[in-house]
Amino acid sequence: VEPPAKAPAMLSGGALVTPVGMTLYTFDQDVANSGKSACNGGCAALWPPMMATATDRTTGAYSIVTRDDGSRQWAYKGKPVYTYQADQKPGDRAGDNFKDVWHIIKE
Repeated sequence: VEPPAKAPAMLSGGALVTPVGMTLYTFDQDVANSGKSACNGGCAALWPPMMATATDRTTGAYSIVTRDDGSRQWAYKGKPVYTYQADQKPGDRAGDNFKDVWHIIKE
């Protein structure tokens, strides 16, 4: 029997964060439950996807989408999740409402 899959992110300070505390964001151009990310190339350089490994398994509200390059990215409630390059330390939220299309994830 495999152990239950561990959630890839957690709630901290009212926002979803990575295991090391970096704020996670969603992108309005991503279509929920499409299984794809609309943020590739230069976009993904500024907004690094929260990557999933080949052995990661979906759990609860967390699913995995396949990126254009074939790599795997975590999604929350069907929307791919990203960190923001300008966030330097845990708790930073410089990307919230960036260009009105990037948003922190509140539960």
